[in-house]
Amino acid sequence: MYKVKVYVTLKESVLDPQGSAVKNSLHSLSYNEVEDVRIGKYMELTVQDTENLDQRIKEICEKLLANTVIEDYTYEIEEGVAQ
Repeated sequence: MYKVKVYVTLKESVLDPQGSAVKNSLHSLSYNEVEDVRIGKYMELTVQDTENLDQRIKEICEKLLANTVIEDYTYEIEEGVAQ
């Protein structure tokens, strides 16, 4: 079994209104050292051992978890996850 951690974020060229709202709120609370905030998604998948695991995870991300027109994704695969 594997645990796959998937991170999905907006591409740098895409405006992030949620991130801007959080940044403004932080500034209003005197956390002025925060220069930028980008909001994203985090998902954990528990996956059975399979051939071409890396390729399968890429397919899952591109077909369902991320809108690749406006979002980027990265993932980490951890081996040996107990059931």
